Amino acid sequence: MEPPRLSLVPSSQESHDHAGDEAGEETARVGSLPRNVAALPFADHREKLRILEALLFAAAEPLDEAKLAGHLAEGENIAALIEELRAFYAGRGVNLVKVAGKWAFRTAEDLSYLLERYATQERRLSKAALETLSIIAYHQPVTRAEIEEIRGVTTSAGTLDILLETGWVRLRGRRRAPGRPVTYGTTDAFLSHFGLEGIKDLPGLAELRASGLLDGNLPPDFTVPDPTDVAALMPDELPLEAGEDEDEEEDDETGEDTDEEADDLPDGEEPDKS
Repeated sequence: MEPPRLSLVPSSQESHDHAGDEAGEETARVGSLPRNVAALPFADHREKLRILEALLFAAAEPLDEAKLAGHLAEGENIAALIEELRAFYAGRGVNLVKVAGKWAFRTAEDLSYLLERYATQERRLSKAALETLSIIAYHQPVTRAEIEEIRGVTTSAGTLDILLETGWVRLRGRRRAPGRPVTYGTTDAFLSHFGLEGIKDLPGLAELRASGLLDGNLPPDFTVPDPTDVAALMPDELPLEAGEDEDEEEDDETGEDTDEEADDLPDGEEPDKS
């Protein structure tokens, strides 16, 4: 007869120790998670947080707790869920923040510099500015008095200031004439904005007629000048003198000449007010 086999049964103390080891391992596993990662032990609880996360991520504007609670079961502790989600995103690239009593995802403050951009406010040029710009483009180098003669009306200093601010017009020099009025011309920025390789690519008379930009009842002798944009000063131009860049605009605005300019005129000759 085969002798009975003996099996060892762990004592209650050993069983308790073994269970304690397993619990300790689980605690160690949970405790090893990063501080900004929340432990989600229940699938339904995890699903609630996912719903809130999706709503807040897709929203175009901050959402209040009532709006968020409408997507969960009645009686849900929405405040606790939001706080848990907020803690989960603390220290990450985006944070859950309260804005005017509502909740929204925002870029972490210390990373806001990554999303900075510089916006340019666009504004439409007035009819007077467009006319002035066209005259400068086709007749350059041209003075303010010459612009007014072509337009047939007075050109305000503000119109020229706007064109100078756009960077499409520049101060070229001074006309070799009494008062030495400033001459204006276009810039490379003008060509770039209007897609021109050179100033000679501006439309001619036939093209302007075809596009409807010119009145059909034009005088028979009406012509469009052949535009030129020579970087160097023309024979009838003087260079802008150092330190006069600011004074020249004031002279154009008032139509008055400085004492120095008046002194350069021949005796008995009045300064040109243009």
